[in-house]
Amino acid sequence: MLYFTHMSLEGPVALDSVRLDADGHFSFSHERPEAPDFYVLSIADQIINLSIDSTETVSVTAHWPDMAARYEVEGSDNCARIRELALMQQELQRRAIRLEGDRSLQQQARQDSLARMLKRYKDRVATNYIYREPDKAYAYFALFQTLGQWLIFNPRDNAADVRAFAAVATSWDTFHPNSLRAQNLHNITVEGMNNARIMAARQSRQLDDSRIVESGVIEVSLPDNHGRQRQLTSLKGQVVLLDFHAFSLKDSPQRILMLRDLYNKYHDQGLEIFQVSVDPDEHFWRQMTAQLPWICVRDDEGESALHYNVQQVPEYFIIDRNNTLQKRSSQMKDLETEIRALL
Repeated sequence: MLYFTHMSLEGPVALDSVRLDADGHFSFSHERPEAPDFYVLSIADQIINLSIDSTETVSVTAHWPDMAARYEVEGSDNCARIRELALMQQELQRRAIRLEGDRSLQQQARQDSLARMLKRYKDRVATNYIYREPDKAYAYFALFQTLGQWLIFNPRDNAADVRAFAAVATSWDTFHPNSLRAQNLHNITVEGMNNARIMAARQSRQLDDSRIVESGVIEVSLPDNHGRQRQLTSLKGQVVLLDFHAFSLKDSPQRILMLRDLYNKYHDQGLEIFQVSVDPDEHFWRQMTAQLPWICVRDDEGESALHYNVQQVPEYFIIDRNNTLQKRSSQMKDLETEIRALL
């Protein structure tokens, strides 16, 4: 018996089922979703994950009895990517089980090996599936993969994972506004950022007060793409555009062109751009920033973004010549006008 199930936010909802004939042929149809949504084909404990939007007809060819690992899908690039993620997740699960059963290693050594294994997996998934096209259904799917019963990307206690959720949430807010999944991502991201700020405050009492210098900004001190330590407060005397960015975002090239235009027009008059990247892949970031003329730093821990209450990227702030924070993006109607006024 083959089951067709909608994986709703409230839980699995059975849509249809069919007893396969001798040739294994079947067909299901259902009302088209308004935004990309997620479904499962299953026989017993063998599961195939699918995403379908309002324009797709998806064909699946599977091989029993191990159809979760042996299936092909046509008609949907998202489903093809989800298949890659599912196979990677299955391999991670097998490796974790083998590691747990390796009694030649001490418990601490097994835990350290598992942590390294998870980091490599998360880096690969974040770079190739989440940040590459965060508006896609497969990016959403990647956020909710599990190892056993634990989320691989956990926005409740990991700042880097919060950034991954924020990237997808921002894109889904743009491309699938008012959808339940976009709202769900937004709520998870906000909760995660709040938790991260609480944890940061607990770890360092009055951290924000200690970082606010006389100039009126929270210090950001990070190495740039040439290895030089750069401090935001060292730019006193210039008008500064403090820009939080991720080069992996789909609209990054157009935004960088906009920033380059502003920089070319106003740098000689005293404008500087201090750009903080939250990209997880350092090599990718260095490639993307190699030819940029302004200050480019990378905050892989997300600490500076938390201090500035950055809930999604891109986000930007304008700082005057006295090193005093003036406005954030939501308070500005036109960035160029604000820059000219401070110059």
